[in-house]
Amino acid sequence: MPSSADQPALDLLDAHLEALGDGTDPPLLEGPVLLAAEEGDELVRWALDRLRRLPSEPKDAFARRVGSLLEEFRSRRCPWNAAALRLLGATYTFAATGPRRYEDWAHDVRAVLHRSVPDPRGWVRLDGDRANTARHTVPAYPFDPPDSAELRRRLYALEAEAAVAALAVMAEEWQSEHAPVRSRPDRNAVLTDARTLLDRYGPAARYWTNATAAASAPAPDFLAAGLQGTRSHGFLTSEYINGLDLLEDLGLIAVTDDEVGVFWSFGAY
Repeated sequence: MPSSADQPALDLLDAHLEALGDGTDPPLLEGPVLLAAEEGDELVRWALDRLRRLPSEPKDAFARRVGSLLEEFRSRRCPWNAAALRLLGATYTFAATGPRRYEDWAHDVRAVLHRSVPDPRGWVRLDGDRANTARHTVPAYPFDPPDSAELRRRLYALEAEAAVAALAVMAEEWQSEHAPVRSRPDRNAVLTDARTLLDRYGPAARYWTNATAAASAPAPDFLAAGLQGTRSHGFLTSEYINGLDLLEDLGLIAVTDDEVGVFWSFGAY
């Protein structure tokens, strides 16, 4: 369902649905959103119609339904969103893009990890800890980002195809993964979604990972190793909060002249 609505209208509607799903006070639906609906924008009208039809009680069921609506709205908004949700929506991952503002891109990566910058294109972010109360204790939770100099010391350069594979294995679970990507019947589709996500950053993008396998060569075989076979320099907090230990992670960073993309998979117990 293509949409002709301007980005501000879509962003406002996204924020409204997200707040409803979180159970917080949503911004009013006014201005660009209502104008887009009046002018017949298909995606906006579809989402508003679906929202009006959702029963408001019980509240927990309403929040779940709004969450499902928001996911479908984001998928329909653009192919990149749809690929991100297909690939990473079912695992404990973080996926976000921020603007490139500094010569030393490590500062931009830290801004993304601290959620202090928006996606320049208004596209989907995957961040299950965005509203986690753990962030009252550790603001960047589940991350404990090092300073910029140390951040770069924990990363290794990756070739583009290795970056695709690193992102693809984030569709796996850290524990009890019975279907690693390398043996899945939809292996090619998983790799296609990963490639779609990285295509956003263009052919000149540079890639970095915290996986130690990349220390000796920029093209480790992530598919053969699988997520469970990957070791890395940790970027996670050691704080034990809400009964959860964070013990494993795999990160991928894409760097261009305009954007930095950050993709991270977490193993938690």
